[in-house]
Order: sequence, then structure tokens, then C-alpha cells
Amino acid sequence: MTKNRIGIDVGGTNVKIALVNDKGNILYSNSVPTRAEMGYEYTVNNIKQAIRDLITETKVTNIEGIGFDFPGQIDYQRGIVRLAPNIPGWVNIPISEIIEKEFGISTRIDNDVHCAALGELKFGAGKGCENFICMTVGTGIGSGIVINGKLVRGASNAAGELGHIKLQMNSGPLCGCGDYGCLEAFASGPSIVAMAEEYILGGKSTKYREMSSGGEITPYIVAEAAKQGDPVARRIFTTIGEYIGIGLTSVVNLLNPEKIIIGGGVADAGEILLEPIRNTIKKRAMLVAGQAVEIVPAKLANTAGVIGASLLIES
Repeated sequence: MTKNRIGIDVGGTNVKIALVNDKGNILYSNSVPTRAEMGYEYTVNNIKQAIRDLITETKVTNIEGIGFDFPGQIDYQRGIVRLAPNIPGWVNIPISEIIEKEFGISTRIDNDVHCAALGELKFGAGKGCENFICMTVGTGIGSGIVINGKLVRGASNAAGELGHIKLQMNSGPLCGCGDYGCLEAFASGPSIVAMAEEYILGGKSTKYREMSSGGEITPYIVAEAAKQGDPVARRIFTTIGEYIGIGLTSVVNLLNPEKIIIGGGVADAGEILLEPIRNTIKKRAMLVAGQAVEIVPAKLANTAGVIGASLLIES
């Protein structure tokens, strides 16, 4: 009999909910507003109602489990959201216990990038791989690590913070974590915007400035300009790719993965980002490990969170 699970992806703006079968197919999906400013109880009630709506509309009774992914610090063992920086009020919330009491269904939680890695392992670009890194590049940089076919969580479920590999010994740009010189501070979405604005202040004529029509410059606009051949935009993505490549070179030398899977909003830029990452690793990594690794785009895109969360019940 087909096993069905609920996967819930909690973000700062929306909560996505899906019914996922054991083949990774999404049978039903919906989203509700997070509305963090209303307090965590409001969001939890929205989530409970979304689960009720899913059960009512799909008429599915054999739900094996519920999985959540959250951005931030998660106590995987105890089912507690320790801290979700982008969702104010979510501090030490025992969400697994709350949902299990309400629905009588086993509930697990983990952070968003761990869940993305699980999704890619079972149904995406990591299928068939024993050793890979799943990195997301967006507003921040995070990753999930799979070794010998298993997700690596670490001693306190904090494994995979590749965005905080240090690229600079002293000083460097300030990172959101409070330290200086982190990969995330050099190569995330805000870094692209900052670099793009610096070129404009320096008097460079750029296509992305025209495309923004005097409004906000975004990583997406810079990526589109690069795809259209704007040399300044292309230079920005080459630089960002080189930074990421240097950070990943340390990972390649340490873990010898078969693949590095790259997803997230910034990674939607595609080859203009992936190619400089590949070139940098090829030049900088130890020969044997560097030759073994393949740099590929993520396959599950926006569904990685809910699909990966649905797998927590068996991971």
C-alpha cells in the first residue's frame, strides 16, 4: 500500500504544506501566510487548519507521519525549534509535541537545508549517490551533508554550516552570524547586490541598472543581465562563483564527495554561477578528490523542502 506523508516547509513569509507519497509525488499542495508578527500561536493555528484542510480535501486516512522544515537552529531529537532567526517569536517551541497532540500522527522536524538534502538524496540530483553536499545559495548559504548514504547532523544537529567557512583570517566583510570573513558574507544574494551597487557608484554603465529602471537591484536582475551578456554582471557572478569554489575546495579535500548539488534562489542563475565554481575547484582542489566531484544543479527546486520534510519520519 502506498505510504503518504505530510511535508511542511515553514518560511518567513509563507508556510507550504503538501501531501507526498512514497514515490516523491506531491498529491496535494497549499500554502498559508506565516504572519510571524502575530506571534507563534497564530502561525501554529494556521498550520493546524492547513493540515485539517489537507485531510478533508484529500480524504486520505493513511498518513504515516508529518515532517516540518524550519530555517534556523533545530533540536531534531526533541522536536523543538530552538531559534528561527527570520521568524520572530519562534524560540524553544516544541512543535512536534504540539502537532502530535492535535492529530495523533508522528511528527519530526529538521532545518530546511537538511530537508533539502534528504529530498535530493531520495528523489533528486543525489539519487544513487553515497557521498554528496547539497548547498543552497540565497539570502544566506547553507548545506546538508550526506556521507555513506546518510544525512550528517552532527553532535547538536548543526552540521553543514558551510556558509560560515572562513575565507579571510583577519577582518573581511561582516556576516549575519556576527563574525567576519565568512563565505556567506562574500558570496550570498546580498553580496551580489552590494557588488552590483559598487560598480554603479564607480561609474560603470550596466544593463542591470537599466533593467531595474531606477528601482531595487536584485540578484535575479543581475543574473538576467549576465545571461544577456552584460560584462559587469558576468564579472559579478564569476567572482561570486570563485568565492564559493574556494569554500567548496576545502569541503572537497575534506570529504571527497561524488557530487556537490547547488540550489537556492541565487543558484537559479545556472551555468553563469556553476561554471566558475567548477573551474575554481578544478584548479584549487587536490587532484584525486577534485577529479571525482561533479558540480550539478538541484533538481527539486521549490519542492525540495516539503518533499524532504516528508521523509523525516523514516530518516
